Formats: sequence, C-alpha cells, structure tokens
Amino acid sequence: MKDLTGAAGRLPEPVQRVEVTLDGTEATQAWAAGLASVLRAGDVLILTGELGAGKTTFTQGLGAGLGVREGIISPTFVLSRIHPTLGDGPDLVHVDAYRLGSAGELMDLDLDATVDRSVTVVEWGRGLAETLAGFPDDPRASWLDLELVRATGSGEPGAAGVRADAEAGTIITDFSDEDGTGADEMRTAVVLGYGPRWSEVGLPG
Repeated sequence: MKDLTGAAGRLPEPVQRVEVTLDGTEATQAWAAGLASVLRAGDVLILTGELGAGKTTFTQGLGAGLGVREGIISPTFVLSRIHPTLGDGPDLVHVDAYRLGSAGELMDLDLDATVDRSVTVVEWGRGLAETLAGFPDDPRASWLDLELVRATGSGEPGAAGVRADAEAGTIITDFSDEDGTGADEMRTAVVLGYGPRWSEVGLPG
C-alpha cells in the first residue's frame, strides 16, 4: 500500500473545475443532491473544509440525492459509517480521515470491500483517499476533490490543503456541532474532477 500523505503536489492536473456559491443550508443540500445525480457506484469524493464549513450539511444533501437511509452525522468518532440505499442505487460510505496518518491506515478500515458498490465520501482525505480510486497505479483512476469554503472562513479555496488543521497545529476537540451556527452561512464549493471519468461527465454548476 502506497503512502500518499502530502501527495497533493504530485497529483495529475484536474480535467474539470466547478466553483459554486451556495447560500445557506437549503442551497447546499439542493446542490449536493444535484451532484448525487451524476454519481455512481465506485465514485470517490474527497471532502475538505474547516470546522463549520458545511461538510455534514453537504453530505446530508448528497445522501438525500442518492436515496440512502436518513441520519447522516459526522463520522468523527467511529471513522466510517455505511448508509444503505433505500432503492436500487449505491450505498453511501462516509469516512472521517482526520486522525489517520497514512493511506494504509485508511485501507485498514476495509474500504476496499465497499468502494466498488458505494459512493465513498472521505472527509480530510487529501493525500490519503486517492488510493481508493486506484491512484497512482490505475491510469483510469478518477475521483472528485470538493472543498467547502465559508464566506467568513480563514482562506481562499485550496487553503485547507492536505489535512490542514493537523499540519497547522490546530487541535479540534469538540466535533459535536460540526456545521454549528454557520450552517446557514454563504459558502463556496470548489470541485475538481480528476481522471477520465470526469472528462466525460459534466458537474452541476
């Protein structure tokens, strides 16, 4: 198992980029549901955003669009949750990689057993979760990198970097209100599509 920690600087160029301004919870969840309409089993989505950026809000909308069982919350303390489909679509696997130090630790969660039949969302997965899509060995490796940036946040798109909180020395101890009072704030979603799949499929703007 290759360790891709810090691999963001070695990734291929994205084949698609979409930037969307989202005004509050309803807009975020509606856009996420629209994104779900172009996803299929085997897709990997790497999700980044500072505390309160709307990662759980987004994932709830994505789950609604995929038609999975309700009750999506942050998986911080269990690392991984499977939300089964209520229809014919894929399950949603929701992962928090914040406390993981390598791609090997991520794979220890047995995600390779579910990735082909699920949509897998990995929070704080940059430099780790690309392996789930087959990078760097598979020339057709494809995944989405999605960053949520709060209008009142601390940086431009991309500033969150690879597990930025940990690398910057910020220690977060209370994850119980991940989207917090900022749930209805304006935010920007920046989506990068990597690999041949996303050169063929348009992302909702």
